[in-house]
Amino acid sequence: MEEEYSMDPAQLLVGASDFAYNPGSHSDASAKEFLDRFPLPAIITALQTKSDVPGLENALVACLERVFRTKFGASLIPLYMSALLMSDYAHISQSFHGLRPHNDVIHVLIEPSFCFQPFVVVGLGAESEGVRCLSCKTVFCLLENLDEATIRQLFHGYDVYPLLLNCLVDGDEQVATASMGAIKKLADSPKGMDIVFPANTSEPTHLRNLAARCSSLGRVRVLALIVKLFAISGSVASVIYHSNLLSLLEAEVSNTNDTLMILSVLELLYELAEIQHSAEFLSKTTLLQLLSSIISNPSADSILRSRSMMISGRLMSKENAYMYIDESCVNTVVSAIDQRFGLLESQDADECECALDALGQIGSSNRGAALLLSSSPPVARHVVNAAFDQQGHGKQLAALHALGNIAGETRSENNVILNGDLEESLRHLLYEAASKTPKLTPSGCFLSVLQQEPEMRLAGYRVLMGLVARPWCLMEICSRQEIIHIVTDTYTETTKIGMEARHHCCQAIHKAFMSSSNLFSDPAFAGIAAKLQEAISKGPYLTKKHPEAQPSVMTAERF
Repeated sequence: MEEEYSMDPAQLLVGASDFAYNPGSHSDASAKEFLDRFPLPAIITALQTKSDVPGLENALVACLERVFRTKFGASLIPLYMSALLMSDYAHISQSFHGLRPHNDVIHVLIEPSFCFQPFVVVGLGAESEGVRCLSCKTVFCLLENLDEATIRQLFHGYDVYPLLLNCLVDGDEQVATASMGAIKKLADSPKGMDIVFPANTSEPTHLRNLAARCSSLGRVRVLALIVKLFAISGSVASVIYHSNLLSLLEAEVSNTNDTLMILSVLELLYELAEIQHSAEFLSKTTLLQLLSSIISNPSADSILRSRSMMISGRLMSKENAYMYIDESCVNTVVSAIDQRFGLLESQDADECECALDALGQIGSSNRGAALLLSSSPPVARHVVNAAFDQQGHGKQLAALHALGNIAGETRSENNVILNGDLEESLRHLLYEAASKTPKLTPSGCFLSVLQQEPEMRLAGYRVLMGLVARPWCLMEICSRQEIIHIVTDTYTETTKIGMEARHHCCQAIHKAFMSSSNLFSDPAFAGIAAKLQEAISKGPYLTKKHPEAQPSVMTAERF
């Protein structure tokens, strides 16, 4: 019976390669046609026999992955798993013989042991990284289609979860990624939660125990899994917090002996800070205090300080962060960044840009902007001074984007303007910084920015969109015809993002202008509204100055 499903390896290699690397997606019909030519048992046999044909295994793995992505192929996954499982191959071959997919497959599914045991033993535990990766992806596909009872039977009856964890910590990068995806899918189901987060903390599969016995690489992967699970939902994040798994991240950040490990964990914290519900749970840990310590530590590597600043900024960029994070902790972080600027003016440019980015992230919310503008002296001064300083391109670019955030470009329309004292602090900082430049006024500085290269103009548009809601800034803009000319010229920008930013800036200026009774009724500015309106009506993209040449048809001249 085994011979019935053996095929010429060279022929199988050609067929599998053609199917696997054919561009575009495959239909059920193409998958069925392929399997009619190369039966699934024959492919399984070729994987098990470890043929000496170079590239055959990789082609078969890639081929099966694409087969199982189709609806028809997915219906055969239980058969594939059973084929890997059963030790009696004659029984497998007999089971496959004569099956009509979509009909007889259902009868094979009646016996769960026939479906699951082989995949666990042979697939997830295989020596081949390609087969293990494929097996992890197959488990993911099964989790998308199985009911809760079958999931519990699969993972409790055949120890699939420990094998997935082994793939996570011991497999290559692709295997670890596939395993992580399957475990995340498992945790996203009610029954799977009990498996991923066992009530008994002494279980070997508990993530804390797994991390304790791993290599440094395996430990990073476990921490990465925790971050992925944390992102699923607030309820899963709550389980992670109460399981004390966030303390694993704290412990690694506290370990100053391994810079590479700290940097890896900081990258995970950066991802963690992007999650909407992160502030609620991270505020209950010491992570922000640890980040502040790194920022304030002059002997720490510059890259560690830079990442710590950016993580802190991302975490405090959300308006709801201030509902959970203690104010003294926020002040400590901002103070640590503020103190670094005194040492950064003539030193590490990258760290300076990261500090500006962090302040911009903090200032993107109302509470954060208020914090940066209300201190004495205002921490926002670093952002404003750098925005008008043309000595460093990257530094000025980062500062302009940060200033756009503080000015409210990212906030909702009702939250752009701050209270009176804060607005006065912002206005004072801008005029003071401008007076120290050759341009002397904010409008001169704005014009200088808009006359630079495209990425600088893009940042300049963001600043104007945020600041133009202030009457004093609107007056500065309208008093410079050159600024109005740039934002209304459809040929100023040549990229899609640039054209859209210019158009949005034009709309913001027009809206502010129409809302200002003083300027709207002033004859000196009579032409500005019409110019802005005309530019808006043209849309954001390039308009034709001249009609295209048209071919003319005429009678040929003859002698």
